[in-house]
Amino acid sequence: MRKLVTAAFVSLDGVMQAPGAPEEDPTGGFTLGGWTVNYWDEAMGQFMDGIFTDPFALLLGRKTYEIFAAHWPYVGEDDPIGKAFNAATKYVATTSAEPLSWENSIALRSDAAAEIARLKREDGPDILTQGSSSLLQTLLAHDLIDELRLLTFPVILGPGKRLFGHGARPEALKLTANSVSTTGVIMSVYERAGEVEPGSFAMSEPSQAEIARRERMKREG
Repeated sequence: MRKLVTAAFVSLDGVMQAPGAPEEDPTGGFTLGGWTVNYWDEAMGQFMDGIFTDPFALLLGRKTYEIFAAHWPYVGEDDPIGKAFNAATKYVATTSAEPLSWENSIALRSDAAAEIARLKREDGPDILTQGSSSLLQTLLAHDLIDELRLLTFPVILGPGKRLFGHGARPEALKLTANSVSTTGVIMSVYERAGEVEPGSFAMSEPSQAEIARRERMKREG
């Protein structure tokens, strides 16, 4: 069974929109595109290289696919990431009938969740997502992500497309790797760890004030 890995740049408040340039995705009036650029250092480059070391297939939403297809085929053979992206199979979740011009691209035009679940059951390299915030909501809602590789930047962006939206299901994660760049970017790898297991720090015998507070919470909803 293939593993589905989500790699993403996120702000401290969870925004992942347009990390690379102002023109990348101004949807919704977003004006802070390119917010990752000035944080880059060698440690981050090494972390990113590690994501692309093993063979992979790309899984992209339509908008991210269009951003990538207008960039990576034109960077030249000397760019190792461009070379890897161009060679990789690219699965694209899209409802558009427009042809996919980037080499090795395959459209997933029906039920995206069912199609991706089928791909995971097949033999082949791990499946890697990049960007694709809308698609990620579908993957999260259907519990299809096996690993998260996140670069969390020390910046608050406010409104914007987020990694974890309303479709995210409760799930425990295990931190398997963690490091910090010289610019304060936290680079983390998380794997699935089953269901969330709640506990309680409350006293075994609640005070009368606590009992009253709980009753008030019930009334207020």
